[in-house]
Amino acid sequence: MAKLSRLAAGALFAIFFVSAAIPSAAQQLTPLPDFQPEWVQDYPPFRIAGNLYYVGSADLACYLITTPKGDILINAGVPGSDTLIRRHVAALGFKFRDIKILLTNQAHFDHVGAMAAIRRATGAKVMIDAGDAEVLEDGGSSDFIFGGKGPMFQPVHPDRLLHDHDTIRLGGMQIEMLHHPGHTKGSCSFLFDVKDGARTYRVLIANIPSILSQTKFPRMPGYLNVMNDYAYTMDTMPKIRFDLWLAAHAGQFNLEAKHHPGDPYNPMAFVDRAGYDAVMRDQQKQFAAKVSANSQ
Repeated sequence: MAKLSRLAAGALFAIFFVSAAIPSAAQQLTPLPDFQPEWVQDYPPFRIAGNLYYVGSADLACYLITTPKGDILINAGVPGSDTLIRRHVAALGFKFRDIKILLTNQAHFDHVGAMAAIRRATGAKVMIDAGDAEVLEDGGSSDFIFGGKGPMFQPVHPDRLLHDHDTIRLGGMQIEMLHHPGHTKGSCSFLFDVKDGARTYRVLIANIPSILSQTKFPRMPGYLNVMNDYAYTMDTMPKIRFDLWLAAHAGQFNLEAKHHPGDPYNPMAFVDRAGYDAVMRDQQKQFAAKVSANSQ
């Protein structure tokens, strides 16, 4: 897939970020750290399996789950991504205003940046892992890695706080939230079934527990339990059973190798237990190395 130049991507991001700030001009947003061009690079939306669709960018994965009673959106990209998501939902033949529930894998700015704008446009209910509620409510100001400089996105007050194994229900869908803390205090994954004419698929949308370089073990001032939370997640995630898996970032589940724009419908492209296990082994090695380095 052709890559945007950094100049072009930067210009596009500037448009996204400015448009995101317009509804709350009185509130000054802090520039996003470590901007990546792939965050705002377009990627054609497509049907993954059954009533599950990809509506995100080239790297920031956003998922639409459709039901007869309204739709569920998982992840909202950086500030301004509501424009891209709205266009993708329409391209698939659905209505943006039918989004009734907003979820996220984590409350970092690159996954909840447009959540306020989407809620404003749709009236959707925001549901989030309780561990990330404070960060969502203050626009990222209290983020234990990136916070301390003011809000990076428009704050959102959640309508429902979720805890490990809670179920989100809408129009026949039942989505189980799995608490996988470490990357953020409320990082989580989602497990659910989708169906097509051929079969039922158990789908995992995983929050891969990558360790940011700024994270300190065994504890940090803003996250005293960070190492223990990572240990829990590293132990728990390899045990999950599923048919298809996806993640919060497209690169984490190797989207470019599994789907090319224009490819026909093919859920089996996302059957990749070996790939998931390899990713998790790599994360476990990185965790063990960081624990070892800290103990020396």
